[in-house]
Amino acid sequence: MNRVLTGLDRIRTELWKKLKGDRLGLLANQASVDSHLNTAKEIISRLLPGQLKSLFGPQHGYGGEDQDNMMETPHSYEQALRIPVFSLYAESRDPSSTMFDLIDTLVIDLQDVGARVYTFASTMLNCLRAAARLGKRVVVLDRPNPLGGNVVEGNLLEPELYSFVGPYRLPMRHGLTIGEMARVFSHVFDLDCDLEVIPMQGWHRRMLWNETGLRWAMPSPNMPFPETAHVYPGQVLWEGTNLSEGRGTCRPFEIFGAPFFDATAIKQMLDPDASTGCYLQEYLFRPTFHKWSGELCHGFMIHILDPHAYQPYFTSVALLKAVMELHPRDFEWKQPPYEYEYKKKPIDIIMGNSSLRRGLESGDPLSLIRERWLPDLESYVNWRMPYLLYS
Repeated sequence: MNRVLTGLDRIRTELWKKLKGDRLGLLANQASVDSHLNTAKEIISRLLPGQLKSLFGPQHGYGGEDQDNMMETPHSYEQALRIPVFSLYAESRDPSSTMFDLIDTLVIDLQDVGARVYTFASTMLNCLRAAARLGKRVVVLDRPNPLGGNVVEGNLLEPELYSFVGPYRLPMRHGLTIGEMARVFSHVFDLDCDLEVIPMQGWHRRMLWNETGLRWAMPSPNMPFPETAHVYPGQVLWEGTNLSEGRGTCRPFEIFGAPFFDATAIKQMLDPDASTGCYLQEYLFRPTFHKWSGELCHGFMIHILDPHAYQPYFTSVALLKAVMELHPRDFEWKQPPYEYEYKKKPIDIIMGNSSLRRGLESGDPLSLIRERWLPDLESYVNWRMPYLLYS
């Protein structure tokens, strides 16, 4: 297997001189490692001694220590390098001019997971906006989309539902790398930003994570495996409901359910197409924290049998529809706040289209629900072409 070289690998081996002479900031976390598991902080501070002036951390913290949904991380200090660590998931999600006063160039090295709602994209967009406003350069070190770059899935986000879990009109499974998203944001928001993306070597759009030769480092506390990332574009829907998405278990998002969940009945009424490429194993679990903490939950564990055939968003929408129809008295939508949105329903900003929720509530056929998003999705595939960096 040929190992993919990430943007960080290419900085380490050949392109570090692009950063020479600048005062540098680094937006990264515990998953910002090269193919030998050296951290971006270690590599940059070794190759460019004295140039790294500050660190920035996204949601969950620079060290990935904090949990989900408005659990803020305070600013801190890096003792060995004697530089500040600024949290971009604190009282504000925007970098301030004071933070950027310390630097000439911001290096961004974040591992995205291929789903629109993962907040690292919004943090990057906030940094691009600040850099454009303050005249700073941004260098994005590209990384693989663990779901590959060919397949896209789901409805496009409606502009009235833009939020921190969806800053632009992308489908749930967007098929972009984080570097390609930076190019999208720079153009569609008309940012006059000095942006450079350091592409990977050896990555192709058809590649899933297990074909890259790279080790998986958890980009957030509840993303322990590449398989977690693969189910996430669908299983994240449970965050907008009173079902457990598996937080507080060892396999979040792969395991899900609730005390009232009748797994056998749900499996029997599920649309046959919904289990394409996966197997739903009936499962008992007791979350140690989060929803239904300490209570016995009935549910499923999703096993991916064919990652190329499995459609995570469609599968989870089908499961959601079945749960709503079988458990109308027990099922509930989660109420705000959710990711700093205090009025709109969490499920609406997650799904990105309130008519999808209304269709589910009205009992619309699953085939009709999916048909509604297909035309926009086909247009998106053509629209994104100018921003792609890889064949």
